[in-house]
Amino acid sequence: MQDIVKVSHLSKHFGSLTAVNDLSFSVQPGNVYGFLGQNGAGKSTTIRMLLTLITPSDGDIELFGYSIKTHRKEMLRQIGAVIEKPDVYKYLSAYENLKLFAKLSGIKPNHTLLMNQLEMVGLANRANDVVKTFSQGMKQRLGIAIALVHNPPLIMLDEPTNGLDPQGIADIRNLILHLSREQKKTIIVSSHLLNEIEQIATRILIIDKGKKLVEDSAAALFDSTQTILQVHTTNNAEALEKLSQSTWANHLKPMRDGLLIFQLSQEQIPQLNIDLVQLGIELLSLQPRNSLEDYFLQITAGKQYVDTFTN
Repeated sequence: MQDIVKVSHLSKHFGSLTAVNDLSFSVQPGNVYGFLGQNGAGKSTTIRMLLTLITPSDGDIELFGYSIKTHRKEMLRQIGAVIEKPDVYKYLSAYENLKLFAKLSGIKPNHTLLMNQLEMVGLANRANDVVKTFSQGMKQRLGIAIALVHNPPLIMLDEPTNGLDPQGIADIRNLILHLSREQKKTIIVSSHLLNEIEQIATRILIIDKGKKLVEDSAAALFDSTQTILQVHTTNNAEALEKLSQSTWANHLKPMRDGLLIFQLSQEQIPQLNIDLVQLGIELLSLQPRNSLEDYFLQITAGKQYVDTFTN
């Protein structure tokens, strides 16, 4: 299966600052590709290079099997993008905005097409309202409708939930899932929100300071044979001393938030529970976890990243 996006050894330098450092990855058709990193990790710079808004310092980018250096115009016609907050005309209605951008995309818009697009993003009942009356979430959804008006097979969304309330975030999440599952679009979504990427991505790339940390399927990253188990005891120091002499010592990870952390398979949890009791360790709770946050903490420096990625 041919990659829709293939990035090879991509770098971008701004003077002495290296924003993207020897980055390589690929996106196959039908993926919701989660591009994850804290603010300043190089996500937006990479997407801007994919859209030819800035020029790479080094490396190659292929879209649909062709180099963007030689087939730029043809490739851009097959992409829809929203870069952070969408640029729309706030004194025009949603319908008028969509009609205008359709014409700029070379589409001869008809009423049915435009209303179908607005219906898809949940704005059909506000089609004739001026955009200045919209919430930020509604503006984001209108921006996505504009990005999709020419029916591109590839969509790039850079931090699409920035500044949204919980309902707005849920709306964008559900729209992305609809575009993937029902419209069969390939979608690249950059975000610093671990929980959102975890809920929508089929494949995930994690970058830090412009460098790739890991790229894999969501299923592989959340392997149930490597469950994170959080254990709360009445006396962690005593529990650690007893466990260090047991067969469970190899499963122990650094403590986090006052909890003992084990990495093990789900099938091992019942036996661990039995052994903890037999060792005289008083338990307050055992909580299995298998989330993107847990995985991220394993491959980075750890706790200092949590606030950035969950707020």
